[in-house]
Amino acid sequence: MFRYLVVALCLPFYLLAPLQSAAQLPDFTELVEKQGPAVVNISTTQTASRNALSQQLPQLDENDPLYEFFRRFMPNPNQPNPGQIPGQPNPAPREFQAQSLGSGFIISADGYILTNAHVIDSADEVTVRLTDKREFKAKVIGADRRTDVALIKIEAGALPIVRFGDPGKLKVGEWVVAIGSPFGFDNTVTAGIVSAKGRSLPQENFVPFIQTDVAVNPGNSGGPLFNLRGEVVGINSQIYSRTGGFMGLSFAIPIDVANNIAQQLRTTGKVTRGRIGVVIQPVTKELADGFGLAKAQGALVNSVEKGGPADKAGIEAGDVILRFDGKPVEASEDLPRVVGGSKPGSKITIQVWRNKAARDLQVDVAELSDERPGRQARSSKPQPPAATQFGMGLADLTDAQKKELKVEGGVFVDSAQGAAARAGIRRGDVILGVNNQDVKSVEQFRQLMAGMEKGRIVALLVRRGANSLYIPFRTDGNG
Repeated sequence: MFRYLVVALCLPFYLLAPLQSAAQLPDFTELVEKQGPAVVNISTTQTASRNALSQQLPQLDENDPLYEFFRRFMPNPNQPNPGQIPGQPNPAPREFQAQSLGSGFIISADGYILTNAHVIDSADEVTVRLTDKREFKAKVIGADRRTDVALIKIEAGALPIVRFGDPGKLKVGEWVVAIGSPFGFDNTVTAGIVSAKGRSLPQENFVPFIQTDVAVNPGNSGGPLFNLRGEVVGINSQIYSRTGGFMGLSFAIPIDVANNIAQQLRTTGKVTRGRIGVVIQPVTKELADGFGLAKAQGALVNSVEKGGPADKAGIEAGDVILRFDGKPVEASEDLPRVVGGSKPGSKITIQVWRNKAARDLQVDVAELSDERPGRQARSSKPQPPAATQFGMGLADLTDAQKKELKVEGGVFVDSAQGAAARAGIRRGDVILGVNNQDVKSVEQFRQLMAGMEKGRIVALLVRRGANSLYIPFRTDGNG
């Protein structure tokens, strides 16, 4: 009797458990009904030659998820040109209108629309289609390739608009919704969660991306990412994929970053960013120990542009930038964002860590341009190396090599093995400093290393090609 009573009591709770879990799932219907009309389909046309297209189209298998997309929306360069005589070779390459698709969303009732810069890049004509099937030719107000944000405008009024949310309040694990036109299917809704925040991607220094697992595919680019309150928190911009299709990793530009760009484009038609003229690298745990930092934080300056804002402010190679204009620099990738977001011409306080102490410096922010510094000459091989120490064969630089490298001192690494190789030192490196102390010769390098406490991690400033970096090295490594 007792056994059956236990089963009877437990059974309802067991059956209710799945119902309780299901009841916690969000309902997106109201969000889509209210916000969907503000999401638009964007199509562009671009004049191109068939030869150019054949070089751009990927070679896809028929089973590839992108095959049908390219078959439907892109001309086939292998098809005969119109007017071609059967059996005769194709005439000279002819121009045609290549098409591409994307998404966007309306941010003002008078027709301003946000999208991705790559959606409208090089377009001859941009067409916007609303959910009520109306179509408009759009004018490109401006685009910023560094953040992949573009602002376009259509001539219309009383349009539905989105509301902006605060990406800073997003939490990892929070539900989010994307609306866009993947593969040309208008107003497609997909949902997922925030996977991570503040992601840095290669060659994308100015955007702290929101990573999600929302299904995003070609055509979703430029569309909005909503939180459950129906507020736009990002612009869907990129995916990580080995096939070209969705694989669970999508990235959105935070809407506060995009809105700042949009305001500049609307006001001036261009975007200005600040720069201070430093090359930086991450601060590892080993480097933090070598510099006497309590934890791995900040951006380590490994070179300073001569005559640049940082140089004039007194910033030196080996400084660790901890704060910029009062904002903490937790990791090296934070610095380009806060510097880029500062106004050129403004005077900013920078806190740096030098010789195991923090100090404040004043820097006049300059304007970032697209110019890239020229490549430095490669160093020719110096004199034969001296005896090996710490797994490194070292030699003094000749006067000609110093002039070529534009340095006053340093020692050449002719060989690296054992502890040096494990630390990441390579043959051809030039050691310029030890814990912020300049190295002038092999003999001085030996003295500096001999004066270090055994087992201590020191930071070696190394010139490698045209770049400089700090490498942590433990002083008890004897090869």
